[in-house]
Amino acid sequence: MANSNYLKPSSVYHNLTHVRHDLAHCLAPGLFRSLKRGDRKRMRLDVVYEYGNNESIRFKGPEPLGADDLRILQGIVAMAGPNGLVLAQDSDNELGQQLRLFLDLRWDAIFQDVLVVKQSYRSLAKEIGMDPDRGDTFKTIRLSIDRLFAVSIYIKSGSVQRNYRLLSACESDDKNKKLLIAINPRIT
Repeated sequence: MANSNYLKPSSVYHNLTHVRHDLAHCLAPGLFRSLKRGDRKRMRLDVVYEYGNNESIRFKGPEPLGADDLRILQGIVAMAGPNGLVLAQDSDNELGQQLRLFLDLRWDAIFQDVLVVKQSYRSLAKEIGMDPDRGDTFKTIRLSIDRLFAVSIYIKSGSVQRNYRLLSACESDDKNKKLLIAINPRIT
């Protein structure tokens, strides 16, 4: 279903209490870990988690993910719940198609709908309990989103394989701190 209305501004604060998403993303041992100073420069992310009947999920990225990244990912997924917008495969919106392209969807994943969150760094910071008025908050969020964007996911279920990025982020307005994020279909 084509939907070009998902680009309407949204600045609603929801005071979220929980996040619901794919268990494989949150149960994979070592995906999110405590990191010491310098670990991000020395280590890489390569985590394989086997679950269910002949199913596995592999996360690969240039840097390991820390507890701060988990917190931001949970905030993004939670915000997608009450006010996320569906971006279907056949959307006629050019920016929407670019977001889908950035997710690097392959095989069966290309037919799945994607949730899009259009918010601000400020609203995300509030949702996850960060101080939006602190000077380094936006930089912290932006760096975490960059790390999350760099993560590739390879899911194998029997003979079926799906590959995509953890998320796709497109900063539409840096001056006003606007945030536009597409989340992979598996996690949502």
